[in-house]
Amino acid sequence: MVEGHCMKCKSKREMKNAKQVKMKNGREAVQGVCEKCGTKMFKIGKM
Repeated sequence: MVEGHCMKCKSKREMKNAKQVKMKNGREAVQGVCEKCGTKMFKIGKM
C-alpha cells in the first residue's frame, strides 16, 4: 500500500484504491482514498 498525508485526518495514512496518474505537466503521481475517512488523497511521485 502507498502512504500519503490525509488533510482531513491530519496524519499519514495508507491509500485505498491507489492508482498511478500523470499530471498535466507530465510528472507521475498517485491518487487514492483515505482508509479511515474516505477523503481523496494525492501524492506526487511513483508508487
